[in-house]
Amino acid sequence: MLTIIFAESCARFPESKEKVPHVGWNSLDIRPNSRLLAGVEPGEYVYFTHSYKAPVTDDTAATTYYIEPFASAVERGNVMGVQFHPEKSGATGLKILDNFLKWKVDE
Repeated sequence: MLTIIFAESCARFPESKEKVPHVGWNSLDIRPNSRLLAGVEPGEYVYFTHSYKAPVTDDTAATTYYIEPFASAVERGNVMGVQFHPEKSGATGLKILDNFLKWKVDE
């Protein structure tokens, strides 16, 4: 359970003119030094299907805007998570999965 590592919790997107759940392609605003997103360019698109958003914190590796900004990827030490579906995100998703498979565990 990620709440053991990340104290913040997810919340449902607020009611707005945009549809919830958020379904479809959206871009990543990547923070520097992300190991999981290494080689992924800011603005590349990934595929989302979700009704809840993770808060933007110091552990945010990438943000995305849908209704409001949210953390679309997080990293802390050897723990990481993404809000999108890398397996459905084409070449960008394959790069992220490759980074995950090549991840060197911190001692």
